[in-house]
Amino acid sequence: MSTAIASPANETGEICLRSASNMVEYYNRPEATETTIRDGWVFTGDAGFMDDEGYVYLRDRLKDMVVSGGENIYPVEVENLLAGIPGVVEVAVIGIPDETYGEALLAFFAMKPGESVDVDSMVEFCRNKLAGYKIPRRLELIDALPRNPSGKILKTVLREPYWEGIERRIS
Repeated sequence: MSTAIASPANETGEICLRSASNMVEYYNRPEATETTIRDGWVFTGDAGFMDDEGYVYLRDRLKDMVVSGGENIYPVEVENLLAGIPGVVEVAVIGIPDETYGEALLAFFAMKPGESVDVDSMVEFCRNKLAGYKIPRRLELIDALPRNPSGKILKTVLREPYWEGIERRIS
């Protein structure tokens, strides 16, 4: 496998790879192939970084990254923290349109029966653990997060009602 470092060590960028066993194309999806494979490199869509010793760390999916007020926020970092709130069964964080910041964070919580969380307690839980711009200011309680047959959370389903009718989905 070949590696190329386009970003300085410890700086987040898209993880790309090239090897003799690269995929050749998506079956009957030339646009997806063109987006994913460029000059022999597979652009994974994953955000990550390489440390000074050459170890690669994943941050999140690039499509899940939220840009709020010019700051990049990786929802998985926020989700990992919010999962520690007592009574949380599962949590997902997405970006929704915001007139001031471009995007704002919205946290979806599925709670244990009889448990609840509100915005004030969520913000207080995050204070001193996350940078202020990474703390969601909105939340929704739901019974369960939508998942595909393999169990992956369908953030596209969560995002759709908020971005419906908005052509430009980046800030």
